[in-house]
Amino acid sequence: MGKIYKCISIFFVILTFIGGGYVLINKGNVNAGYAVIPMLGALIFNLLYRKQN
Repeated sequence: MGKIYKCISIFFVILTFIGGGYVLINKGNVNAGYAVIPMLGALIFNLLYRKQN
């Protein structure tokens, strides 16, 4: 189960950087939630991974 949490966490980190890039490309005219929501997912699954180990 720990490997699954780690893979999902990495996936959400990648989505966070993509969302942040999207916000920067659009010069901040789009919602910052494109970067913040995946970051929350990454933090949650990272905590689950740490708790598992």
